[in-house]
Amino acid sequence: MASSSTQLCLQCRSLLLSKTVASTWQYSSQVRHCSTVTRLSTKFLNGSTIIKANHTTSQTRQRWKQQMFYYNHITAKHLSTEADKEDKGTEELSEVNVVAYKSSLLPIRDAVPVSESQMALDLDAAAELSAVEEIDDKEAVSITVPSAMPPASTSLRDYVDKSETLSKLVQLGVNLWKLEQRPNVGSMLLRLNFNTDVAPRLLFLKEIGVEDSRFGYIITHNPFILTESVENLQARVNYLKLKKFSSETVASMVSRAPYLLNFSVKRLDNRLGFYQQQLNLSASNTRNVLARLPRLLCSSLEPVKENLKVCEIELGFKQNEIQHMVIAVPKVLTANKRKLTQIFDFLHNTMKVPHQLIAKFPQVLNTKFLRVRERHLFLEYLGKAQYDPTLPNYISLDRLVSVPDETFCTEVALAALNDFYLFQKTL
Repeated sequence: MASSSTQLCLQCRSLLLSKTVASTWQYSSQVRHCSTVTRLSTKFLNGSTIIKANHTTSQTRQRWKQQMFYYNHITAKHLSTEADKEDKGTEELSEVNVVAYKSSLLPIRDAVPVSESQMALDLDAAAELSAVEEIDDKEAVSITVPSAMPPASTSLRDYVDKSETLSKLVQLGVNLWKLEQRPNVGSMLLRLNFNTDVAPRLLFLKEIGVEDSRFGYIITHNPFILTESVENLQARVNYLKLKKFSSETVASMVSRAPYLLNFSVKRLDNRLGFYQQQLNLSASNTRNVLARLPRLLCSSLEPVKENLKVCEIELGFKQNEIQHMVIAVPKVLTANKRKLTQIFDFLHNTMKVPHQLIAKFPQVLNTKFLRVRERHLFLEYLGKAQYDPTLPNYISLDRLVSVPDETFCTEVALAALNDFYLFQKTL
């Protein structure tokens, strides 16, 4: 009798557990479905994410968590006493039914024993509302997000309102859109403090004579001057003054060549020595050339060396002629090689102008090729293209290229301006 009762109990328990597993998995699937649907409804307010959940779904999720913890506790007790229940016969049936009924709340998992205190803490944690808590509109509007810089952006414009340094630089006339195109410059500016990093450098520039209106131009072209120490900047200014550049000249050079003060004293000294030796100029003429074109001290020396070779070897100018051209027009040293040879070829081979006349008026090498060509062809059309100073009706190269169109027509070509414009259309 006892054996048959025991078998009956075991069969009942198996039946109940199988039904429990099926119903529990169905219930679990419904809850997961509810949570999945809940996560789809999302809205953004004031930069914070608020998940608008259905109130019924939130209550279902909370009951699910409470039942999970309760089931773990009951299951642990059941497993610890299961061996004793095997020998108690019919009394086991009632307890197995209770356990089976409780276990119908959840699918069977690996049971982990938990203490009552731990279960209480877990229930309290489950009771706390998370990101899926439903809040009303009034409470949502009251949520404040602390002001902070955007974590990432492709434009410095997004940081101007948040950064005192950037806002002050904009007021000084700095073009941030140019700086943000250069790698790592934007992040460098954001790390600078205006009072401790920017202001001392601006005061230094003002003390050496740079006008306030030039601050924006200097920083736009050379933002790295803000990272140079004031002591190094002062040492470089002192060196230029030691080389007999006046204070006004130094201020003008810094204003027109923003990278000048980023060069060390040794490098500046090497550049000065290079131009004096290569051009065989006196110290006074060297200062004159560099003061008029200070970017010669900052730019690469390779284009300068190449132009000097072009003038001497390809164009055939003598050393003294090159010296005269550089002193008169320093931009000859940095002119585009193709443009330089194109204008010279037209002057020397088409207009038949000798080397000494070109060296006497080197500004013709710095003008636009189209202007030289149009005016010469117009004079040739009128029969007035005469550039030999020893012959009558001589036209100097200076007046050929330097005067505006109206003056060129009335004083040089002695023709109407409209006639010149009509001639340009035939070219």
